[in-house]
Amino acid sequence: MFNQNEFQQRRRQLLKKMGAGVAIIPTAPELIRNRDSHYPYRFDSYFYYLTGFKEPESVVVLVAGEQAKFILFCRDKDMEREIWDGFRYGADAARETFGFDEAYSINELDAVLLKLLANQPKLYFSLGESAAWDARVTGWMNTLRAQARSGVSVPDDISDVRKLVDEMRLYKSPFEQAIMRQSANIAAAAHNRAIQFAKPNMMEYEIEAEFLHEFYRKGAQAPAYTSIVAGGANACTLHYNANNCVLNDGDLLLIDAGCELDGYASDITRTFPVNGKFSAAQKEVYELVLASQAAAIAQVSTANHWNAPHDAALDVLIQGFIDLKLCKGSKDAVLESGDYRQFYMHRTGHWLGLDVHDAGEYKDTKSKDKPDNWRMLEQGMVLTVEPGCYIRPADNVPKAFWNIGIRIEDDVLVTQNGCEVLTASAVKSVPDIEALMKH
Repeated sequence: MFNQNEFQQRRRQLLKKMGAGVAIIPTAPELIRNRDSHYPYRFDSYFYYLTGFKEPESVVVLVAGEQAKFILFCRDKDMEREIWDGFRYGADAARETFGFDEAYSINELDAVLLKLLANQPKLYFSLGESAAWDARVTGWMNTLRAQARSGVSVPDDISDVRKLVDEMRLYKSPFEQAIMRQSANIAAAAHNRAIQFAKPNMMEYEIEAEFLHEFYRKGAQAPAYTSIVAGGANACTLHYNANNCVLNDGDLLLIDAGCELDGYASDITRTFPVNGKFSAAQKEVYELVLASQAAAIAQVSTANHWNAPHDAALDVLIQGFIDLKLCKGSKDAVLESGDYRQFYMHRTGHWLGLDVHDAGEYKDTKSKDKPDNWRMLEQGMVLTVEPGCYIRPADNVPKAFWNIGIRIEDDVLVTQNGCEVLTASAVKSVPDIEALMKH
């Protein structure tokens, strides 16, 4: 899906934020997997956000000021290489298709950038992101400094362009929301498929194959991240991804998986019993996590700050840990001591978008009048809500709860009047899960 006006508008917005100067944003390099085999190519998110262009060996340059313009550098049109590697736009077609003022061969980058950077007041570039690009930019600056006696000056101020773009990326436009809604629907269908498919004595990777099948069948280009398919005790390892163990009768299976569609990620976690029926202990813990998620989602609105969903989830979880005799003392005492972290040790969400852990600050550095300075939630932001409970064997834990690992995660869009759960079609109530597993 491509909307030229959407990407042009983003570039215009960035120019306004810059005021004056030159911004240089290269895309990601191709990476060798082994010998002459490459990893599947994935563009840089900042570059793609401003261009919609997916080819490697590309750079976007924005010149702000009286003679503002957008410039793309890309690979040459090369019919011989296209026989081997596929279609290339070339500069002329890319300029027209993607709405740039100018486009050049990537081979002309050095010569053109020396002219563009001369006598500019400011350079917007992400120093430290790539040693190779740092060296290249430094080379341009040094070449221009050597021309000082000819009246040539270099930018005396270098700022990280990502800071400007991060704030833009935090607010998803209707165009982005539509893609994310579709990505979420594909991932939700894949989770439902996996739940239906799972049976005792299967391998974790067999379940992974089922939801990957659904991702690609519905048009997603890739998984959004390395999938977690964690049966039994494996679910108590937060970033488990070996996905190579047998699923035992009586175990829970935690799946954390999302797809990428036109650059935008979905991110869902569901937990369910391999044999189709929650045990009494599993159901107690599951219902607790589900209640904590419901409390968190209820706090996703423009009336609340970023941390409100986490606070709400934690309040429910701590009371539940006390009720289940996993923690001792009052709610305030358990919160203050941090004893709950034995069973819940992560935050309740993160921004979501072009990156799974998407761009954007969580605190408002300009305002000091909110609790802990958390930024307010605003319309168009998208976040995950993902409380969990992970109970490893321990002397202070009743044996019935050992090796229960549960996380429930949904993708949530902040709306004018509350929120929209983009991943709502992925089943998660106990009755719905058990009913689906009977089919």
